[in-house]
Amino acid sequence: MSETPKDIIEEVKGKLTANPDAGEKVNLILQFVVNGEGGGNWWIDLTKKPGEIEEGMNEGAASTITMDATDFVEMMKKEANPISLFMSGKLKVEGDMAAAMKLQIILDL
Repeated sequence: MSETPKDIIEEVKGKLTANPDAGEKVNLILQFVVNGEGGGNWWIDLTKKPGEIEEGMNEGAASTITMDATDFVEMMKKEANPISLFMSGKLKVEGDMAAAMKLQIILDL
């Protein structure tokens, strides 16, 4: 895997800074738990303008999305479909499923 989840997170941070209104339609916090090589825990706060991304866990997250590092990178690069990953059990959601569906807005940045 050439790009790591941390690389992807840094790219998303830049996109959120460049698009400060991006989180208005989402207006919630999403937690990512990324397992495997290069994995980690990050949360995206889209209640703020611009949205913020921090490492660690956020107890206020509406949804927690758990997946493998390779799948995370592929999903964020639009090489893997999040719904297909979910249906195959490679992406797990805890909490508000409707909130997790708003992940697509982040992917479209």
